[in-house]
Amino acid sequence: MKTKLAALLVFSLLALSCQTGVPAKALQLGPESLAVRQLQSRVFDTSDEMSLLSACSGLMQDLGFNLEESETKLGVLVGSKERSAVNAGQVAGKIVVAVLLGANLAVDKNQVMRASVVTKPVGESKERVCVRVTFQRVVYNEQGAISKRQPIDDPQVYQEFFEKLSKAVFLEAQQI
Repeated sequence: MKTKLAALLVFSLLALSCQTGVPAKALQLGPESLAVRQLQSRVFDTSDEMSLLSACSGLMQDLGFNLEESETKLGVLVGSKERSAVNAGQVAGKIVVAVLLGANLAVDKNQVMRASVVTKPVGESKERVCVRVTFQRVVYNEQGAISKRQPIDDPQVYQEFFEKLSKAVFLEAQQI
């Protein structure tokens, strides 16, 4: 009888702790989201979305990204590149923990950098094209598990990307 009562109590507590529906603030954007979107977006004075996508594709490849997905009709490009994520401090910490405690900590091994480009015609007569690029990194440890997943929000990265894209668009327009 006591086990049934305990099971009923546990079940009741679990049922009460379950939230039903979507939380009220789940779809609200934070105040920083507009600033991040502005950092990631530029509008180009051209109606030729395909040539802009071509310039984005070439730039991504020049930056070392391998194109994984390309849906030009939707204005989407996705690429990635893999780099080392070995950190000397983590390796030293692993050695210290192994010596002192005999434990084997997993340290970061590699990271995958992802870039996503989305284009969209804007303006009343679609005379301009907005380009939005986002960069993320996913870090894997020695055991192949994800240790970090984070967006890259460094303004310098986006500024450099758009400067290079502007040059690429100019060179492509001049057929150089």
